[in-house]
Amino acid sequence: MTTYISVLRGINVSGQKLINMDALKKMYDQLNFENIHTYVQSGNVIFSAKEKDQKKLEKTISSKLESEFGFYVPVIVLSEQTLRTIVTNNPFAKDPLKDHSFLHVTFLAEVPNGFDKESIIKKKHSDEDIEFTPNAVYLYCPNGYGKTKLNNNFLESKLKVTATTRNWKTTNELLKLATGR
Repeated sequence: MTTYISVLRGINVSGQKLINMDALKKMYDQLNFENIHTYVQSGNVIFSAKEKDQKKLEKTISSKLESEFGFYVPVIVLSEQTLRTIVTNNPFAKDPLKDHSFLHVTFLAEVPNGFDKESIIKKKHSDEDIEFTPNAVYLYCPNGYGKTKLNNNFLESKLKVTATTRNWKTTNELLKLATGR
């Protein structure tokens, strides 16, 4: 069994696509996943599965969500190791001048290619920072994520991949839950 973290995009936001976490956990159980834990209301699920293909897991979960709840929800599945690498490699977390409460990670469903990095960087406020990796974008938004132009919708449109964003606290909590700490 492999431990995975699934992050669902766009549920329980502004009264849209409402999914109760107990119902979500039950759905994962129906998919024969094990060691299922949810974290906060935004669709973070830690689970174990025999399946090794993360893309297959994403399709299975998304399909079940649509049949169970009646709407399409993009799902990104990360292995515990991938999440650990994302957390470890956050360049802003190591900067003592950056307040961790303003750090965010945008998880990418696939590696973006051929995007215009400069057009994204032009949108950032002077005190914001952004770094790109193949499976995540790191953000530092000291004026608040709600005020940045580097939001999830903007990054998805520029990178041309499905993405979902979590704050740094949630990202670290997901890793703790996945590793059993």
